[in-house]
Amino acid sequence: MNNITTGYLTRAELWLYITTLIYFLMNGAQIFETLVFVPKWTDAPPANFKLLLDGRGASLKNFWIVFHSLHEVTFILAIVFCWKIDFARNWLLILFAIHFAVRVWTLAFFAPNIINFQKIAETQSMAQNLVSKTSLWQTLNYIRVAIFILVSIGLIPLCIRVFNLRH
Repeated sequence: MNNITTGYLTRAELWLYITTLIYFLMNGAQIFETLVFVPKWTDAPPANFKLLLDGRGASLKNFWIVFHSLHEVTFILAIVFCWKIDFARNWLLILFAIHFAVRVWTLAFFAPNIINFQKIAETQSMAQNLVSKTSLWQTLNYIRVAIFILVSIGLIPLCIRVFNLRH
């Protein structure tokens, strides 16, 4: 850590700040969606599944694809620009691993289920155990959002410690 220049530290601080800010913005959107939107479409399945449809509801697919992609790029840049700062690199790698695991869970469970719920809305078909499936999705979503919030909170002491390197 002895060979860290002021310019290097500035870039590390900047990308760490940007990824933390974007993570908190993403959490705000997730909290809003979890507390306002999800209860609406899970309330009366399949009647309220129409809220998930593109053009007829509040499909958030494109929003989340762009937001997560942007955030993951900034998270990786924070790792790259903090690489020479051992404690920051290690902590960022741990937080990113947790984040990545939740993203894999999202792509393996949440996204396919939303797609299935949308198909039910489009075709007006019925599915078995729909109330329990939406209830499970909603409950697990609380856990998922909580993990994302904890990861972002984990960035705060890291930011403080990196910002204190100048003093």
